[in-house]
Amino acid sequence: MISLRSTVRFSVRALRSNSTPSRNRNTLPRYVALSTITTPITPPPPRRPTTTQKAVTFSLIVAAVLGLFLTSGGPTVVAEDGTNHAKLIPFQEVSKHNKKDDLWVVIRGEVYNLTDFIAIHPGGAKVILQHAGKDTTKIFESIHAKRLLETMLSPSQHIGTVDPATMPRLEPELTDDDIRMLINNRNKPPLGAMINLRDIEEVAKRVMSKKVWHFYRTDAEDGYTYRNNFAALTHYFFRPRILREVGQVDTSTSILGMSCDLPIFAGPAAMAGLGHPDGEKNIVKGAGKGGILYGISESTSCSLEEIAAARQPDQSLIYQLYIAKERQVSVDVLRKVENLGFKAVMFTMCLYLAEGEEFDMRARIVADDDEEEGAPPKPKGGFNSASFDQYFDANIGWKDVEWLQASGIDVLLIVVPDRISSPKTNHLASLLAVKYPGVKGILISNHGGRQADYAPAPIDVLYELRQKHPEVFDKVEVYVDGGFRRGTDVVKAVCLGAKAVGLGRPFLYANAAYGERGVSKTIQILREEIINCMQQIGLTNLSQAKPEMIKCMERTIAPPKSSDYSQE
Repeated sequence: MISLRSTVRFSVRALRSNSTPSRNRNTLPRYVALSTITTPITPPPPRRPTTTQKAVTFSLIVAAVLGLFLTSGGPTVVAEDGTNHAKLIPFQEVSKHNKKDDLWVVIRGEVYNLTDFIAIHPGGAKVILQHAGKDTTKIFESIHAKRLLETMLSPSQHIGTVDPATMPRLEPELTDDDIRMLINNRNKPPLGAMINLRDIEEVAKRVMSKKVWHFYRTDAEDGYTYRNNFAALTHYFFRPRILREVGQVDTSTSILGMSCDLPIFAGPAAMAGLGHPDGEKNIVKGAGKGGILYGISESTSCSLEEIAAARQPDQSLIYQLYIAKERQVSVDVLRKVENLGFKAVMFTMCLYLAEGEEFDMRARIVADDDEEEGAPPKPKGGFNSASFDQYFDANIGWKDVEWLQASGIDVLLIVVPDRISSPKTNHLASLLAVKYPGVKGILISNHGGRQADYAPAPIDVLYELRQKHPEVFDKVEVYVDGGFRRGTDVVKAVCLGAKAVGLGRPFLYANAAYGERGVSKTIQILREEIINCMQQIGLTNLSQAKPEMIKCMERTIAPPKSSDYSQE
């Protein structure tokens, strides 16, 4: 371990030394090649400058020196409110503001005053104080979404831009986990060796940092909802049709009128950039090439503009919306996604909380996280729950569906009734279809088991909905996600009436393990499994999939030991 860390640091130094430009790079050559003859350059006789030339030269030198002083070498201009109005701020000036009552940091080359923010920082004051007066870009991006600065800080807290020429050159500090990741990335199997989505997930687990893996994989409390999502799918078996001509199979469908090559979509999943630097851009590119829709998370690593720019010319995107406490913030976001050409909005009706994500919490506990003597206990939820609690509104209801329709945003709505209850579903669907005509679909979801523990599995709710209220499927389009890892299970959901199935974590894992190619591979694997399943049960197109082709079995088949049904 020690020798590898030293080798990496030495390589970084060597790379820097080799990339240093030569001092003589701009020196004129002594000889100029003309055809095949080399001729020496004869310098012209020296001339004495005239008085006018001397005066002009002196003026230019004075102007240059004065400009240099004003832009970089002059004193820092600070107003009474502590805001720096200089064009560029020397890093040395930033480093002076390193105390609790006077604290600046650098994030992505921008300088922020966090003095007043320390007391309300959801992650506590200690982590900010540890990085006071420093460049905190790396630790910030390992936890937060890009748009968080806009929502958590006021414009007055943005001091200015740091002078890049004054930034210190820091040698990379490699932890044991960093070295583990480097080794596993170097030795990971080729993409062609990936047979199913579980294979890709195992590679992702090895090549990601432990903190990122825990964040992606976490579930609510004891994990019963998460595990039941997988286990519930094993209750549903096919009743195949035979003697069907299945040489040609059509897997295409539509979601809210948008054409799709497969009955799947990449569901909203936060912070794809934690697994790969290109984050959501990889997923949107892979989804576009694979002919499926992509639902963009509220919390993205890339900006919405970057994601929109990475899509195919005719590619449709959907945006996930949580209602902000300040409604104008949500209106501004909706206007932005409309202008960027997003075709629909997934309005998530439940409140996002992270208090129960204990698997993720344990990965964030550090040795110096002890409570200060006499201080009140910290909230269990840590950063995620506190930050979301400050931003998203818990007091949402049917009035907000009406508000969305009245906002004038030209989008289609998919309402996500988390932990949907079947006895009320008929009323829900009728209400959506009659009172809220802008709502075109419902997505049955329990957030991949991350929210309420002991919530029902979406496939069970879909089955119950089909059994008790089949008329719902004629009023709105129904979608489902949660626990789907096989094309076979996708076909089960389609038979029960789902228009399409969402997958969240699998695309995060694919992106982390192999980037855009991993996303494309995931779609290819699911395509092959869906086609194979359709041929095996006698379907040539998805419109032939019927509820009577599914039988709910009372017994549960024990899952394979190698699969992810238990807490790691």
